[in-house]
Amino acid sequence: MFLMRAAKCQVGGSDYIGAFITTTEEYTFCPVGIPNRTKELIKEILGTDVVEIFIGGCSLIGMLCRANSKSIAVSNLASDEEIRKISKACPDIRVARVESGINAIGNNLLVNDKVCIVNPDYNQKDKEIIEEIFNVRVFANEVGGYKTIGANNIMTINGMAINNRTTDAEKAAIDSITGFDSVRTTANTGGLSIGIAAVANSKGILTGYETTGFEMNRIIQALEKEVI
Repeated sequence: MFLMRAAKCQVGGSDYIGAFITTTEEYTFCPVGIPNRTKELIKEILGTDVVEIFIGGCSLIGMLCRANSKSIAVSNLASDEEIRKISKACPDIRVARVESGINAIGNNLLVNDKVCIVNPDYNQKDKEIIEEIFNVRVFANEVGGYKTIGANNIMTINGMAINNRTTDAEKAAIDSITGFDSVRTTANTGGLSIGIAAVANSKGILTGYETTGFEMNRIIQALEKEVI
């Protein structure tokens, strides 16, 4: 099995790097003006191109978009000009705005090339739009009692790390949907918001400096797993 690369960093002085960054297998989307040393670390660990963007003039990219290899869904806060810039930088990815009152897209959904899990508060129209954008089946689930599925969990093409509050029943439901044997963990020294404490693809993982070695190993264990 390919061993994931791993490192710690901050963005804007914050250990919650997943609030500022989101990644696919080919692209990592970051705020405009991110330091060169951070861009080089992203390229080294995640093995992607770095795309600097704003969404709604904001640097919280990880909270305001989510992507798989085919598409990127952005918050309704995104301007037409921002969408054009993303499309120009990533011509092989479809860029689509989700017109929903739940506009922190990155906090409220997880997606890979097979499945999408969303906040149960999205209405049926929202779920149909998200399904059409990503061309995968959409499921609405809480995990660990949190509806903010993207903020509290991590999913790649190879595995899923779920927050430590997840019950056995919730884990079984999520594993049935994804086909993964998910692993419970925390990040940033006991934090349950692991989806905004870290960012990962199949090649590597970046977490905040406060993430312990044990937590890092648990996340790696989750994301290096093969489909069961």
